[in-house]
This record gives sequence, structure tokens and C-alpha cells, in this order.
Amino acid sequence: MAAPSTRLRVRVSPGARRGGVAGRVGEVWKLRVTAPAEGGRANDAVVRLLAEAVDVPRRQVALVSGHTARDKVVELEGIEAAEVERRLAGASA
Repeated sequence: MAAPSTRLRVRVSPGARRGGVAGRVGEVWKLRVTAPAEGGRANDAVVRLLAEAVDVPRRQVALVSGHTARDKVVELEGIEAAEVERRLAGASA
């Protein structure tokens, strides 16, 4: 049986004063990262933030689409959608 994976839609605010999970708006999780949106630094920060918030290794988090946009799709391997939602809700500020 294959390990579960979850695709998550996020909207990113790069260059924020404080990083973190800002909350949920409809189907999209809003994330703030302090890294600027240049050279892929904000994308790296998104992967780090989600890995930390959901408590999974960074290698299990991958950016699927939206590499140059604020709206992105991220895949988390080895964790079910309900558990991702629960952990993000607990991490939101």
C-alpha cells in the first residue's frame, strides 16, 4: 500500500516582518515568509515553514506548481489531509 500524500493550496506573502501560518481563507492556507521573492528564496522558506508546521522532514515537502506566483500547490508525502489540516490549524497565529 502506498504512503498517503496530500496536496495543499497556499497563498504566500513573501518579505513579511514575521513568518508563519496566517490562517485559512476558503480552500487556501495563507503563509507569511520573511524571505524575499527572488532567486527562489521565498519558495525555500515555504517548504521549510510547512515542514516545521506539519512536523515532517523537508524531503517530504515539495512545491508542485506556482514557482513564480503567490498561489502555489505543495505536496506533503507520508501524511493524510486531515492530519495536515489539524496541524496547520494548531500552528496558525
